[in-house]
Amino acid sequence: MKFLDLAKVYIRSGGGGAGCISFRREKYIAQGGPDGGNGGRGGDVWAEAVDGLNTLIDFRYQQHFFAKSGQHGMGRQRTGKDGDDIVLRVPVGTEILEEDEETVIADMTTIGQRVLLAKGGNGGFGNLHFKSSTNQAPRRANPGQEAVERTLWLRLKLIADAGLLGLPNAGKSTFLAATSNARPKIADYPFTTLHPNLGVVGIDGAEFVMADIPGLIEGAHEGRGIGDRFLGHVERCAVLLHLIDGTAEDVVADYQTIVHELEAYGGALADKPRVTALNKIDALDAEERAEKAAALQAASGFPVLQLSGVTGEGVQDVLRAVRRRIEGSRQAEIAANQEPEAWQP
Repeated sequence: MKFLDLAKVYIRSGGGGAGCISFRREKYIAQGGPDGGNGGRGGDVWAEAVDGLNTLIDFRYQQHFFAKSGQHGMGRQRTGKDGDDIVLRVPVGTEILEEDEETVIADMTTIGQRVLLAKGGNGGFGNLHFKSSTNQAPRRANPGQEAVERTLWLRLKLIADAGLLGLPNAGKSTFLAATSNARPKIADYPFTTLHPNLGVVGIDGAEFVMADIPGLIEGAHEGRGIGDRFLGHVERCAVLLHLIDGTAEDVVADYQTIVHELEAYGGALADKPRVTALNKIDALDAEERAEKAAALQAASGFPVLQLSGVTGEGVQDVLRAVRRRIEGSRQAEIAANQEPEAWQP
């Protein structure tokens, strides 16, 4: 299945059916009076977050979603049939935007969440509705309300507990493949990863979801490379795991490049908890490991872990550190969302 995280859709609700002008015509019944029924209501257009989807690929092949219009009213006081609703099934984490791609209509963050995107029109009244003591033979009926037509954008931001960050060819895909059930493409050239990959990582009896984000390069926040297209997926991660290629000549420069791109992107990305790790240590001797780890620690101000995704050295320690940061971040989020207890004298 291909990965697609941005899709444009065209929706239209159903129009209301028109009311009917009709008079009762039956043998032996004089002055039957009006009996025109009301029109049916048009169908609504809904969006619903469902389980089991992690891409918007379905919306590449179908972009138009039109709900059914209501049926017109009929004689003998018959009301028209209501139009059927239509539901857009989207993955959890999907943002629904206006046509300008900036105004957020809804953020689908929980399974089963439903949002009304376009309301169907009400059906018009038939002439029976207008009957009164002073107007016993009305010859008027209302048309149904018109349909609502909109152009929307769907933008998917994957919901993961941890996100992998780093320059191209930093070993992110190798690390994800070694620690989870994901099988991303792995090769010895940069920009191997062209779309995010999700994997479920298990450590000490606990599991969390990790996302492999395509590599960033300098100037990504200005549109260079492809990684900037996927930084939105990192926004929902509780913790960022920053991998630095230990075989690079200047590991401090590589570290600062990614941090600068996070700060330039804006939002709260730069403030998210981060675990910094020096990767590919299997290609370094003990002296090089210590030298580069010390340089990174001095630049970041935080402890730097060491690992090798190929041999598995240090991987468990990194996973435990990520898990601790995830638990701490989630607890802080819960505490921040709790309402303070009412003061009592």
